[in-house]
Amino acid sequence: MAKYLAQIVVMGVQVVGRAFARALQQEYAASQAAARARGRSGQQSAAVSSITGMSLQEAQQILNVSTLSPEEIQKSYEHLFKVNEKSVGGSLYLQSKVVRAKERLDEELNIQKQEQNQQSQQNPET
Repeated sequence: MAKYLAQIVVMGVQVVGRAFARALQQEYAASQAAARARGRSGQQSAAVSSITGMSLQEAQQILNVSTLSPEEIQKSYEHLFKVNEKSVGGSLYLQSKVVRAKERLDEELNIQKQEQNQQSQQNPET
């Protein structure tokens, strides 16, 4: 009886192990496909996200901007920075989050500008 129980347990562990390995392989393949789809700009953006510790979406939410227009970003930044000044009862923590969000969005704008310059160099209009 114990022999059969041990065999059942071993077979169950093998089945679960194979399923886990297959799921891990599928996830890795999907991750690689997404990285290729994002291309070079996605890699740069991901690198900036890891350096600043803030994703692009998080930075947009903090500054409450939907598009990456420098004017909109600057306007929102100035407003939120002033509102969160310590002298008017604001939070230094929130103020620092606003600064980091602006830095992150500025980096994203620089990446986009670099991509546009590279594309215009590769495809000169004749």
